[in-house]
Amino acid sequence: MDNKCDQISTGKVKEKKLEVIDGYTIKYHANGITMWSKGKIIDGQPEGYWEWYRPDGTIKRSGFFEKGEPTGEWVTYDSEGKKYKTTDRSRK
Repeated sequence: MDNKCDQISTGKVKEKKLEVIDGYTIKYHANGITMWSKGKIIDGQPEGYWEWYRPDGTIKRSGFFEKGEPTGEWVTYDSEGKKYKTTDRSRK
């Protein structure tokens, strides 16, 4: 299991803790405890399935990337983690 910790800076936004575990990049909210996002990065770009979470741990959004571009079905979840909206991001 690959387990790297790092701090990333995103300009005006607070730094987020970042780990890479088994090929998945996991970023944490500013509190450093709850997960903000999880997915794979290949050649510096998001690839495959990704998920984003609220500070309370409920899922907020999920979707797929292909070579760094959003594609396919993207789901937004309500504050209880229930499916709220689906958006088709397929290239036309």
